[in-house]
Amino acid sequence: MTKRLVFLGPPGVGKGTQAKRVAEEHGIPHISTGDILREEVRQETDLGKQAKSHMDSGGLVPDELVVAMVARRLEQDDCRDGYLLDGFPRTIGQAHAFENEIGGDDDPGVDKVLYFAAPDEVLIRRLGGRRTCPSCQAVYHVETMPPKEDNLCDRCGAELVQREDDQPDAIKQRLRTYRELTEELIGHYRQAGTLVEINSTGSVEQVAELVRRALAT
Repeated sequence: MTKRLVFLGPPGVGKGTQAKRVAEEHGIPHISTGDILREEVRQETDLGKQAKSHMDSGGLVPDELVVAMVARRLEQDDCRDGYLLDGFPRTIGQAHAFENEIGGDDDPGVDKVLYFAAPDEVLIRRLGGRRTCPSCQAVYHVETMPPKEDNLCDRCGAELVQREDDQPDAIKQRLRTYRELTEELIGHYRQAGTLVEINSTGSVEQVAELVRRALAT
């Protein structure tokens, strides 16, 4: 199996679930840019301070800062035998910057890119049915993983809530934004011959089998 992986996909497609499984099965770190960003800010590193200034002003963290944080994370010992980048790069600009920083002319720094795809109606149903515990952050779904008692958290008994960005109009906007940002990125990896598209409309186990097949080739 190739060990330098990128998992891409729109909100609600289930790539995070598959990323955790693959990382555990193959002993490579599951790396999310959100986790890296929060850790850099928490440790008050130079990169973290720069990122926080953008976040505090309501702006996006620039690509060069995000790529620098990812590059530093990949220097750690646990990445020596490979890594799984979850949701990064997010734009074509990040992809080019990452390739320049990590790889080179003959090494893009990525062996395989799995693009998890599903129709909008599937994603809207998945995201629209999600409920979150505001106390312990447990996540449920009204159809596929409902709580034992209606709208109450199994762990702590708190009343579950629906996030603002899981409302129908917000979901549609999130999907539009994602596709606007990533359309060129998907084409870039397809042209490079590293992209494998995964049909994510099935169950978790069905999608996991497609992932296993993709990584075995």
